[in-house]
Amino acid sequence: MYSNRISHVENGSFSDLVALEQLNLAFNKLTSLSDQMFKGLNNLVVLQLDNNHISSIASSSFQLLFSLKVAGGICYYLFLAYLHDTKRKNRQTPHQYDAFISYNTHDESWVMRELLPELEGEQGWKLCLHHRDFQPGKPIIENITDAIYRSRKTICVITHRYLESEWCSREIQVASFRLFDEQKDVLILVFLEEIPEHQLSPYHRMRRLVKKRTYLSWPRAGEHTGVFWQKLQVALETRDWPEENPILTGVERQ
Repeated sequence: MYSNRISHVENGSFSDLVALEQLNLAFNKLTSLSDQMFKGLNNLVVLQLDNNHISSIASSSFQLLFSLKVAGGICYYLFLAYLHDTKRKNRQTPHQYDAFISYNTHDESWVMRELLPELEGEQGWKLCLHHRDFQPGKPIIENITDAIYRSRKTICVITHRYLESEWCSREIQVASFRLFDEQKDVLILVFLEEIPEHQLSPYHRMRRLVKKRTYLSWPRAGEHTGVFWQKLQVALETRDWPEENPILTGVERQ
């Protein structure tokens, strides 16, 4: 199906090809990927979509792309297209939350015991949490993007388990794309553990763009947790880059 001027693929067109492992749709005129386009391709491993004009992606198709080896680096551009579509849909929607909390389930006890009581109970912020605020039945990637774009900020609770989690990496990827796109201080990293520099290598580009004063370390707070929470409060209050907030000066770069 390579270079055949294909502009549309009917839903279920490949449903009988259950043993198919590679599909080449490169150099066509596809503009969208529907939710049933790849139905039945349970053994698909490689999908070639380079040199098309894709600008719209159904969430179910988008989830499939993350499980495949997508040729030509196209997954990056499809990701951008999906986020652009999400942003367009949410453009007129006011922020529903002050912050989306991105964390690994193994760290939920700290979120529930320390973070939630302080930020919602003491400081009065409205937070978005996976288990409480995600819409049941909605695809996980759609829940993630909606949560991030409907929140003023995203707080990522970084631990070793967080870095190893596929879905946590999706969350920080969406948040960093939003950061690059809006050029505002929408991302806050809270390090719950001391993590060696080399283990943060996937995030070097993001870390160069985010100001160092948006990084907080819980272990380094020690007994002075009041200062930690004060700095996090100021970070949540900041609308753009917090260059003129003296209280944030000295927040740790990992």
